[in-house]
Amino acid sequence: MPDPLAVVLPALSALAAIASIAAVNWVGQERTPESTRGRRKVGLVLRDLESCCLGLQEVFKRLARNPRLFAGEGGAAAAPLKFGVHGPRIDSGLARTYHQLMNDVASMLVLASQNAFDVMCAVEDGEIVAPEPLYFGFGEQQDRLNKLVQERANLKTLVESGLEIANALQALVVEFKKYKAEGA
Repeated sequence: MPDPLAVVLPALSALAAIASIAAVNWVGQERTPESTRGRRKVGLVLRDLESCCLGLQEVFKRLARNPRLFAGEGGAAAAPLKFGVHGPRIDSGLARTYHQLMNDVASMLVLASQNAFDVMCAVEDGEIVAPEPLYFGFGEQQDRLNKLVQERANLKTLVESGLEIANALQALVVEFKKYKAEGA
């Protein structure tokens, strides 16, 4: 029986990588002489980051559609955030779903962290000049993720909140696109 948190926690971590863009608003003010300039065009990085958000939305939707696999129903749904909360035995179809989700989440974690880093480099380099309230939006999503962990939310809440946070981050990334500097 698969451990649902082994998929959900890395998916939340991928969201956290995107939400970490909040910090660049303050860190970016302390530019160093050696630039961290990204290698990719800002437009492509923002598009790829939005694709990560969309991919994570789909991951959380698939988690929600498979409550038997991810303890979204019954007594295990109410168990607090912890490893070792298993659902009932699963058939080969659900096992394939679990492994596909593991692969998708692993890919999203790598892509989200790289794309978020590249966006932060673009901000530091002045290729994105966004207003401070937009960074606060990313910070709000960071706070939501931290609260889930601090409160040891149950798996059902983690999945539902993960989808909401993925939606919010995607909207913030779309808004970020408006502040790409000319020629960047």
